[in-house]
Amino acid sequence: MLRLVLPKGSLEKATLQLFTDADLAVSRGSDVDYRGSIDDPRVSEVRILRPQEIPKYVAEGRFDVGITGRDWIEERHVDVVTLSELHYSKATARPIRVVLAVAGDSPAQTIADLPPGLVVHTEYPELTRRYFQKHGVDADVQLSYGATEAKIPDIADAVVEITETGRALRAAGLRILDTILVSYTELIASPHAYGDPEKRKAMEQLQSLLNGALEARGRVLLKLNVEKANLDDVINLLPALKSPTVSQLFGDDAFAVETVVAKSEINTLIPALIEQGATGIIELPISKIVN
Repeated sequence: MLRLVLPKGSLEKATLQLFTDADLAVSRGSDVDYRGSIDDPRVSEVRILRPQEIPKYVAEGRFDVGITGRDWIEERHVDVVTLSELHYSKATARPIRVVLAVAGDSPAQTIADLPPGLVVHTEYPELTRRYFQKHGVDADVQLSYGATEAKIPDIADAVVEITETGRALRAAGLRILDTILVSYTELIASPHAYGDPEKRKAMEQLQSLLNGALEARGRVLLKLNVEKANLDDVINLLPALKSPTVSQLFGDDAFAVETVVAKSEINTLIPALIEQGATGIIELPISKIVN
């Protein structure tokens, strides 16, 4: 039913892992195969292409659903339906930022301080031109094919580049002047396909699985028993999505408690629970949390 296109390159491994976590594992003949399949009746085709191309192909209806970054959607300047932001990137859950950077010793403090006619290198020429036009700055924007940060000062006066932390730019002796765009990975749809009720329903179901897998990351299910006298003290220690589930044990003046907690808190939480009288503590992995 749905023709799906996924990103090749830096997002590829993280995207395929997300689909596996969502029980939508992509099968391919090899790691370099551009075609794949998902054992799910809602997905008829899987293609793996460069994220730069995906917004255009989805907007044109060549694919019904795709995953790409907001940066490439803005660069392509096309009409797509955003189904969901997916908070993951190459290595973290942080977004990337598209930033304007200059030499560390540049006197410029804002974009208004940049001289007219400055040369700007970037992999996002259309997005960059619109940005400078919006601010009324005359700039010679040129397409960069990589190693963009290495082009200051002898080839370019400024660059527009992506970063998660800014570390690589600082290491290259550059200083961020402005953030042009904050970009998350997005699940997008063709407007034409989204207008089909059957396809829209399938899209929304896939969206729920993907978001559920992301929501579960870094969380575990904690189950324990506690005597009634210690119940309030234990409950006060427990974080929860809403509130812990509490049920009385049959034939006993004690309760079973379960809740979802961050995996990072377990090492301190379990000893604290034991001190408050919790027993029979069980920690279980979670594959999805669907709200």
